[in-house]
Amino acid sequence: MPKKKTALTIEERLQQALVPAEEQPYEVPENWVWVRLGAVCGFERGITFPSSAKQNERDDENIPCLRTANVQDELELNDLIYVNKKYYKNNIDKLIRENDIIMSTANSRELVGKTSFVYKVEYPMIFGGFVMALRTNKLLSKFLFYYLRLEFLLGRFRGESTQTTNIANISSSVLGEYTFPLPPLSEQQRIVERIEELFAKLDEAKERLQEVADSFAVRKAAILHKAFTGELIGKQVTELVPLENLVDLIKIGPFGSSLHESDYIENGIPLVNPKHIVQQRIVPQSKISISDEKAEELSSYKLKENDIVLGRRGEMGRCAPISNREENWICGTGSMIIRLKKEYDAKLYSLILGSQATVTYLENSAVGSTLKNLNEKIVRKIPVPQFSSEEQHEIVRLIDDLLARERAAQQAAEQALASIDLMKKASLARAFRGELGTNKASEASALELLKQVLAEN
Repeated sequence: MPKKKTALTIEERLQQALVPAEEQPYEVPENWVWVRLGAVCGFERGITFPSSAKQNERDDENIPCLRTANVQDELELNDLIYVNKKYYKNNIDKLIRENDIIMSTANSRELVGKTSFVYKVEYPMIFGGFVMALRTNKLLSKFLFYYLRLEFLLGRFRGESTQTTNIANISSSVLGEYTFPLPPLSEQQRIVERIEELFAKLDEAKERLQEVADSFAVRKAAILHKAFTGELIGKQVTELVPLENLVDLIKIGPFGSSLHESDYIENGIPLVNPKHIVQQRIVPQSKISISDEKAEELSSYKLKENDIVLGRRGEMGRCAPISNREENWICGTGSMIIRLKKEYDAKLYSLILGSQATVTYLENSAVGSTLKNLNEKIVRKIPVPQFSSEEQHEIVRLIDDLLARERAAQQAAEQALASIDLMKKASLARAFRGELGTNKASEASALELLKQVLAEN
């Protein structure tokens, strides 16, 4: 008969748990120790069930089940699925517990290893086979959570995972060998408190910066409203005129029958359709273009400098002024040309045509049941303010100046937002090197804590 395995002594298990000096990623304070994660942490795989077992509504026979989609920066519980209780077989280890660390262990490569922390369990819940619960004994679970969050942010789990056709996986055996810096328990608590204190301040700053970044559209709309009502130049516009008073030509782009698939070439003369008009600029597509010969056939649809091209289908108010760069490009089937009289500025009136007031007018006036369209009659009657050449010049100058300042503020806010995420990552990195100034060298070594953990396990 084969010999019965002899249980390892505490010293032997301690030897297995400790990471040799040559394998330690970096130096930590003297009263910390590097350990294998499996020595201080348990791994519980989720349940498996057929896809057909998933339900979207709760009833007496089923139970909420966490999956990878729920593993976000905070545990996301607004998008749960439910499965019959029989699948977890009354195994209480499959129930979510307070202080569990939930890890996505089978996901796309960039998301494998992402973790959420369970702060509170308000009702019974299980977890599926693509996630894992990590549970500690005698350690501060949140300390380990922040360490795993840092490893995820650094992309370490990508290198530890195996890849199938569409899914990356990380196994409990790989995680068990993962190296982990273990400080004394009281230092774990101090580190968590310092991290959360720093993160709270950064989150507060992030919220204020996000407000600045998000309010750009509101501030821009306010500036443009003041411009179009004359307030920017100290004038009050009391009466609007129909657009036809300001134009020499309004022309709908060529009918579809004028262009066939064989007419399109790559890197020819661009056609300007509504989808090519993006934020008051024309962004052509190289494949949606035509030859010089075909362009000559459609010469009456050529765009000229100081024209406005207006999308007449789908999203209302999509328009752009034509500069010398776009001159001789061709107005496409879904667009129309607005050729202003020479004394009117296309840049200013393009902004007016793209304003919320005009968009509302166009949405209420457009014809068609399935796809809303604009015709020449509707566009001719668009109500617009009328300014002199001098007033237009001054309004455009002020708009450019004010929007440039607002864009600069928005860009500065966005850059600061990006730096906050980097600061969080840097704070975590310092925390697990013992560089937050919280460590007390006089405290007993974490080796004693490790021995207690091993003794209980």
